[in-house]
Amino acid sequence: MHQDKTGMEGSCENSERHCEEVLANGDVYVGNLDGLLPHGTGKYIWSDGTLYEGEWEKSKMTGRGRIYWPAGATYEGDICGGFLHGSGTFYGPGGSVYKGSWRMNIQHGMGTKTYPNSDIYEGLWREGLQEGIGRYTWSSGNTYIGNWKAGKMNGRGVMKWANGDLFDGVWLDGLEHGSGYYKYADGAYYFGTWSRGLKDGRGTFYPAGSKLPKQKFSESVVCNDGAQSLCTASLMSSEGLRNKPLHKKRYSLDGWNISSYFCHSGRISHRPTSFDGIWNFGDSACSVLSQDSSLTLSSSSDDGPHKLQHDNVLVYEREYVQGVLIMERARSSDSGVKHTKKCHHKIRRKQPRGPGEAIHKGHKSYYLMLNLQLGIRYTVGKITPVPMREVRSSDFGPRARIRMYFPSKGSQFTPPHHSIDFFWKDYCPMVFRNLREMFKIDAADYMMSICGVDGLKELSSPGKSGSIFYLSQDERFVIKTLRKYELKILLKMLPKYYNHVGIYDNTLITKFFGLHRITIKGARKVRFVVMGNMFCTELRIHRRYDLKGSSQGRSTSKHNINENTTLKDLDLSYVFHLENSWRESLFRQISLDCMFLESQCIIDYSMLLGLHFRAPEHLKALLESQHTLQNSSSSQANNSDEPSQDEVTVPPKGLLLVAHEPGSVNTMPGSHIRGSTLRASAVGDEEVDLILPGTGRLRVQLGVNMPAQAQRKLLHNEGPDSAEIDPVEVYDVVLYLGIIDILQEYNMTKKIEHAYKSLKFDPLSISAVEPKLYSKRFISFLEKVFRQEI
Repeated sequence: MHQDKTGMEGSCENSERHCEEVLANGDVYVGNLDGLLPHGTGKYIWSDGTLYEGEWEKSKMTGRGRIYWPAGATYEGDICGGFLHGSGTFYGPGGSVYKGSWRMNIQHGMGTKTYPNSDIYEGLWREGLQEGIGRYTWSSGNTYIGNWKAGKMNGRGVMKWANGDLFDGVWLDGLEHGSGYYKYADGAYYFGTWSRGLKDGRGTFYPAGSKLPKQKFSESVVCNDGAQSLCTASLMSSEGLRNKPLHKKRYSLDGWNISSYFCHSGRISHRPTSFDGIWNFGDSACSVLSQDSSLTLSSSSDDGPHKLQHDNVLVYEREYVQGVLIMERARSSDSGVKHTKKCHHKIRRKQPRGPGEAIHKGHKSYYLMLNLQLGIRYTVGKITPVPMREVRSSDFGPRARIRMYFPSKGSQFTPPHHSIDFFWKDYCPMVFRNLREMFKIDAADYMMSICGVDGLKELSSPGKSGSIFYLSQDERFVIKTLRKYELKILLKMLPKYYNHVGIYDNTLITKFFGLHRITIKGARKVRFVVMGNMFCTELRIHRRYDLKGSSQGRSTSKHNINENTTLKDLDLSYVFHLENSWRESLFRQISLDCMFLESQCIIDYSMLLGLHFRAPEHLKALLESQHTLQNSSSSQANNSDEPSQDEVTVPPKGLLLVAHEPGSVNTMPGSHIRGSTLRASAVGDEEVDLILPGTGRLRVQLGVNMPAQAQRKLLHNEGPDSAEIDPVEVYDVVLYLGIIDILQEYNMTKKIEHAYKSLKFDPLSISAVEPKLYSKRFISFLEKVFRQEI
């Protein structure tokens, strides 16, 4: 209470204990006072009819109490300093009931909410939204148990529909997203992957009666520790459920701000779906559920009429693209079971597992990861409190280092840890702090992304450098090991690089966010650079290419190519048609970036290209003909020089440009958030967003979320007199572009002849300026790849 006691009228039975006062604004207080301040127990009635009855402390509502609002809402529970804070029950005017923990007027902690339509959520809350482990039961009988974030199903969880269908997998923003399995009510199973709620990738369908390989399916565990116990659901991956965000508005109560969910239900919408994708044989499918044993899964069989049989039944290998089935191949279920012991490890290596292998205890990089995380926590924690300022020349010098020794037992400056002793060095911390600020990367988010409990994932090296790549669990950052000469090159170019990135918001050059070194006693030094991941996007990257504009050694083995394989120049059989203004902007920026790299004597860099293909709905009409082709080719060897059947498609429709609305685009902070939004003539030369049906709204920037048309063409081995081959097919694609591998400095004394030969240059023509020669060839090649719109 913050009321002026002057002008109060009324009578007191006892001036020190109990009185009734009428304030000048019409409010009324009846209760105990300490001097002129409410203290003890009392009742306060606002002029609008709102009433509080309960405990007070020095004019503040503090303790247990009840609040009644004129609209019909009621709260009973703990109050602290005038806020709903502690445990209490809120009865909404529409019939909703929340019972649980509160913090500063907002649901926060463990709580149960019953919605007006009888939906029930039981679990953890954060700042008024479901976040953590929780169980949501719809009035229709559908149930979800698992992880939540910001009011949406996010992370591992199990969804069971009233019709008996069940999905166990990973969710993202309320949609299934990743690998998982779907159990149908008739006993059939599908193991696969999903992308933003749509089947997307390869998977296996087991009809009812099929025997499931033991490697596919682990036994679920049921928690039985109390009526309100909530247990973590294990997951594999996900597909599509949408939910409504909990809308907020403010309710004013003499300085109180009460969120609108006091009066409105924020229930989650739902819909049953089916799923397909790639299953990680190495993962565990162990689901930990609540007392409802109906969500428990069997490791090998179902009870009742859908008991799995051991008969030889056909199973089906399928592939989907954005929800459209493009391939199905039948095989015997026995063939997948009899050889599991012999071939299981080979199968695991062949199956696409998504980007990276999780680093766990016992992994060869486990202690290196712990040391890296400890060092980054220390450095970011040390540099973040320093007030923001402009970078100085001294911030780039040899003294701009943070050095620290991390003994496992801890020291005066470092905490004890479970890794091995190591020395840590952080290079130019203020420069990289400002670079992170430049890209709106919050220090806490940066540490959580790299140093969170989920750890890092190790990627296989796409090149011949021998570097090891690590990926943060949220896939926002890539960490690469460097050789000593690469670290020196980066430190040498860092001042000019910082200026270049600061001047050109749309630069396509790799974004660097940290440079570190770990030294272990008696072991070699390991140097790391933290970079932005240009493929951190809501869309699935179906193909990725590393393009240099060369033909020597620039092809990839055709065996075991999947969406995580980085292909090369000779593997690219497409040209891309961009809006004219976009193409001009793209090559203007590429030229500027190449001029910067020339000034630093950098050669051998690449254009990293990611492609997201949109699937046409009428691809379904091709299924019958595809099945015929697949059956006829099953007995023949695949010809690696010909396109696979998986790539057959027809011109799709589904890309729509609309005027940019900043509030409608959900862009994750990182290397993609900086830079101007592209304009398109199709919407009156305004800034545009890309609308993708079934996916969302994406901001179109240079090199990010760029829609284009892809034509399949042969780009290589074309002599000056050869006729250009007509396009085979046309695709709608979304492009992601970035210039990478910029730490190779030109040096005439180091294998110059080999460098010239690898680019098909004459090793005797050293009179040319080599970095300029490289960039000229690089740009010339890209001009053939990216063309004007048709």
